[in-house]
Amino acid sequence: MKSPQAQQILDQARRLLYEKAMVKINGQYVGTVAAIPQSDHHDLNYTEVFIRDNVPVMIFLLLQNETEIVQNFLEICLTLQSETFPTYGIFPTSFVETENHELKADYGQRAIGRVCSVDASLWWPILAYYYVQRTGNEAWARQTHVQLGLQKFLNLILHPVFRDAPTLFVPDGAFMIDRPMDVWGAPLEIQTLLYGALKSAAGLLLIDLKGKGYSSHNDHPFDSFTVEQSHQFDLSVDWLKKLRTYLLKHYWINCNIVQTLRRRPTEQYGEEASNEHNVHTETIPNWLQDWLGDRGGYLIGNIRTGRPDFRFFSLGNCLGAIFDVTSLAQQRSFFRLVLNNQRELCAQMPLRICHPPLKDDDWRSKTGFDRKNLPWCYHNAGHWPCLFWFLVVAVLRHSCHSHYGTVEYAEMGNLIRNNYEVLLRRLPKHKWAEYFDGPTGFWVGQQSRSYQTWTIVGLLLVHHFTEVNPDDALMFDLPSLQSLHQALH
Repeated sequence: MKSPQAQQILDQARRLLYEKAMVKINGQYVGTVAAIPQSDHHDLNYTEVFIRDNVPVMIFLLLQNETEIVQNFLEICLTLQSETFPTYGIFPTSFVETENHELKADYGQRAIGRVCSVDASLWWPILAYYYVQRTGNEAWARQTHVQLGLQKFLNLILHPVFRDAPTLFVPDGAFMIDRPMDVWGAPLEIQTLLYGALKSAAGLLLIDLKGKGYSSHNDHPFDSFTVEQSHQFDLSVDWLKKLRTYLLKHYWINCNIVQTLRRRPTEQYGEEASNEHNVHTETIPNWLQDWLGDRGGYLIGNIRTGRPDFRFFSLGNCLGAIFDVTSLAQQRSFFRLVLNNQRELCAQMPLRICHPPLKDDDWRSKTGFDRKNLPWCYHNAGHWPCLFWFLVVAVLRHSCHSHYGTVEYAEMGNLIRNNYEVLLRRLPKHKWAEYFDGPTGFWVGQQSRSYQTWTIVGLLLVHHFTEVNPDDALMFDLPSLQSLHQALH
């Protein structure tokens, strides 16, 4: 596409974002609607401000130095952190200003299916950490109400449960895939977000603890609030170590690991069991042979007793790379898998949300006959342009940290450029659709909303990271486990 045409499309995207999507509360911009309304008729809750949908918006605003809006968003989310049992400490899925100028938040009590969005609570500390790192505004992070919000969030995670695993157990539909799709238990996206959220929360706690002169060797007495901060910091670091070890042991697969899994004994008892979840060979699908090839690797969708979910989930794997759950070598295996399967994952609209779709009896029993999630539709292997920028960031971060070129990186560069052209060509033509259906993502989604904000901003982010400043992918760096472990010692 010629540069003037591309510039016109990018200018249109910016106008839609700044002139149509932005929401003001009490005279201040605080975020964007999920989809820009095309009439006075309010379409379900798409005119509300969703934490999940505003993640790319806040990232883009930070890149544009529109930091005041980001702080306003973080602050209003803090004021809406639940104060009532049993949802104490969670952040809302969405919020809206009523006609009486009151804020109305949704903690799951208004959602279809009445499920709370767990990912909304996990994204808040991550965005807060990115804001502080990008702006240098550590004074904001050290404010009591911010640190108190972090404590309430961590109390949701760091408590005794009826499970030994360090993963976070959630109901079906508790994240971007917000309808029944057999993603209950420990779905990958929640676990990678948990890893990023705990890293971010520990980093924000550390800023305040260091500001107070706290260290594990300091005999000076500190108030109970600071002692609790230190306790939560230590718990977070310990949890992070266990979580990463668990995810790499039980979620990461490649062709060699699959062959080992197929030959493991079952019905083992005791601490030395190699088949801890008693997985039978018959649960390992045959499509993995072609999907993995001899060099591909990825984090599977879920692990449950006797029932691993080998589906590939795009966002969870991208976040696993961005937050460094996976090593640099594993990230290259992930990129190789994407390259080998780009006809499925990218096709005519990047990026397929998961693969393969639930079909036939699986679709009927596991989605509850959900016609929105027919095979190749919506969250059941539909194509979501808002996801592509996550893959771009994963590739660029890897390039910055690996310090040497790879065949995978060169080929991924071509994939990114080609699919950027697809986004430029197809998104404005199809009115910035929310998602696309069909095996190749050619059809506009049957129930897709037009002028979806994260579709618009997703293109702007891909443009920024590919054409403006690829090094800005480093803004997604979180503190390393080693640095956190050594920080107060």
